[in-house]
Amino acid sequence: MMMNAQEWIDEGNGELALGELDKALECYQKATELEPECFDAWQAICVVLIKLNRAAEAIEAGQRAIELRPNDQMAYATMSLAYGRNHQIKEAEAMGAKARIISWGGKVVPEGKAPGGEGT
Repeated sequence: MMMNAQEWIDEGNGELALGELDKALECYQKATELEPECFDAWQAICVVLIKLNRAAEAIEAGQRAIELRPNDQMAYATMSLAYGRNHQIKEAEAMGAKARIISWGGKVVPEGKAPGGEGT
């Protein structure tokens, strides 16, 4: 039976709950192969890679999650943790600040984008 991206995420969540980090990671990666724009899978990959002490890879996955959902508080909080584990304290603090801004109801403007519209 072919599984869709959400089913792979659900499977990964089950493996994660059992502490099977490598299996969980494989499931989440299969979800992104089927649906490259799947925020939940990229966010989960970031979390699992942090748990596996693979912070540099976690940062890459987290950046993808933020690209897909640039105003998601949890994505920035997770990235703050990933940067911290990678000993990038300045970046960790910046991500933590963005998570707080969003938690207060603010928006974070993606880097390279000016407020007020496209290309301004």
